[in-house]
Amino acid sequence: MQISNEVKVGLLAIVAIVVLVLGFNFLKGQSVFNKPFVLYARFPEIGSLEKSNMVKINGLNVGTVSNIKPADKEVSSIIVELHIDKAISIPRNSIALIDGSVLGSAYINIEKAPGSAFLKSGDSISTRADMSLLSNLQAQVAPTLTRLNQTFDSLKLVIGGLNSLFDPNTKNNLRGIIANMNVTSAELARLLDIQSGALSQTMNNLNVVTGNLAKNNDVINSSLRNVEVTTSRLANANIEGVVSALQSTIGELQGTIKRINTNNGTLGLLMNDRQLYDRLSGVSNRLDKVALSAEILFDDIRVHPKRYVNISVFGGKKGAEPLTSPSLKDTIPQ
Repeated sequence: MQISNEVKVGLLAIVAIVVLVLGFNFLKGQSVFNKPFVLYARFPEIGSLEKSNMVKINGLNVGTVSNIKPADKEVSSIIVELHIDKAISIPRNSIALIDGSVLGSAYINIEKAPGSAFLKSGDSISTRADMSLLSNLQAQVAPTLTRLNQTFDSLKLVIGGLNSLFDPNTKNNLRGIIANMNVTSAELARLLDIQSGALSQTMNNLNVVTGNLAKNNDVINSSLRNVEVTTSRLANANIEGVVSALQSTIGELQGTIKRINTNNGTLGLLMNDRQLYDRLSGVSNRLDKVALSAEILFDDIRVHPKRYVNISVFGGKKGAEPLTSPSLKDTIPQ
């Protein structure tokens, strides 16, 4: 019977796939034809542990990590499935922990305990959350790494600041600042110049002022002595007596004003008695009327003197009417 080329290619492909699967499982350390010896380990966290990582006892590879799954939906813990070589007997009190090397990957390290009772396939092995060598190194290096990260962040900020400083606009601003500093330094040098500097002139003026003060020292001392004598006289003056006399005078003045405001005394009566005021006002009015009548009489005598002195043998003429108001002084005949 002749086999076609298609069948040959199909068989060859099946054989290649089987060999590939067997070789892959062999490389992972899994037995293909024998049922594996399985142990389960429960860890609160597994770090960098992954499938196909090794299981070791005293540094010897005795199995692999076959599967990793959460214990529940909340992932309160993680269950790691271990496939162990059947030739290895593991006591029940043994403990599994996650360990690792600095340069290698993480692995399961089983610490064997003394005892004659051994774990069976499907049993759970006790675990411990102790820090491994790699974890210890990470714990020690973590603060340093944190500080390094902070340093790198600060360095980034500094570099960013430097980049902003070298921005074209910032460069122009820096150039302007440097130019202003040059001008300022030149002005400062001119100010401090010994021959023509303003500071030198100011110092010269100050020297002149101090020289004048030194020349007039006697006058200043005399003025100070005069001030001292004046202050001593003021200190020795009977200021308290003067103040007391002034207070006494003020008291007497207040008493006088108080008596004036009352009805006691002539001045008080004049200022406060209404009837007296009305009487004096009436007298003043009557005096004004008498003065007006006297003025009218005097004017009538001047204007009509014959009415009052009339000497006639044959009888005189009838006189004019008497005045009723003062006459105008500029109309009196000469």
